[in-house]
Amino acid sequence: MTHPINADLHCHSVVSDGTLTPEALAARAHANGVDLWALTDHDEVGGQQRAIDAAQALGLKYLTGVEISVTFIDTTVHIVGLGFDHTDPRIVTGLNDTRDGRGPRAVEMGAQLAKVGITGAYEGALKYAGNPRLVSRTHFARFLVESGVCRDTSEVFRRFLTEGKPGYVEHRWANLGDAVRWITQSGGLAVIAHPARYRFTPNEEYALFSEFKQHGGRGVEVVTGSHSAAEAVRYADMAREFDLLASRGSDFHSPDESYTDLGTLPALPADLGTVWSALAHRVH
Repeated sequence: MTHPINADLHCHSVVSDGTLTPEALAARAHANGVDLWALTDHDEVGGQQRAIDAAQALGLKYLTGVEISVTFIDTTVHIVGLGFDHTDPRIVTGLNDTRDGRGPRAVEMGAQLAKVGITGAYEGALKYAGNPRLVSRTHFARFLVESGVCRDTSEVFRRFLTEGKPGYVEHRWANLGDAVRWITQSGGLAVIAHPARYRFTPNEEYALFSEFKQHGGRGVEVVTGSHSAAEAVRYADMAREFDLLASRGSDFHSPDESYTDLGTLPALPADLGTVWSALAHRVH
């Protein structure tokens, strides 16, 4: 009997809000027994060529990846794209447009935090980001931990960076149809990332899955770093109900912050079709 492929198709590098380089992630994935890897930085494909080159040097199979933020029912939902052409102008231009909102939003977050006595947060977050157009809540969280305001990043989010808290600033992302089209027109496959995280009502979740399918979306993350065993069972059922392919990814960001390391997830249920079987022709 062949062992299931250890695919890890969701993680982040310093190009977005991870702490490791694409090269270090490739080495870590390879050392942890990953057979097929994808780097999925937020709204950014700038690390893809580095990831492809690093994976090939290690003999590690690779799929291009990205995690696109979309607004759906006033909620930020993440759509992972896999196996697309990362040089295709349609996805590159679309991501440029959606990214442009992050810089002004970060400045406003810094101003909001200053009002509650936390000064220098924008500059502090910028130190962690490296790219001023990609400053995210995670970068603010790292600064607030480093400066002793909070014990850990989860406390930062709880106290300051979620809706209704002093450092939260809403950002309107791309819409669902745009994100799915950018991915599919560039030769890739669109996947709903970590669906249990969105806290939708059953009706809202049904609407998300239905619209996603109508736009040409084809996959869902069943096993992820943020899903419990029960949630994995639930989204395996959703994959069957909506005839979606299953994906698997740790959502690894940092050795110090992530609960789930690259390559350490449980296997997918054996009866589910996988995104990587549909993308075999797109593997580097």
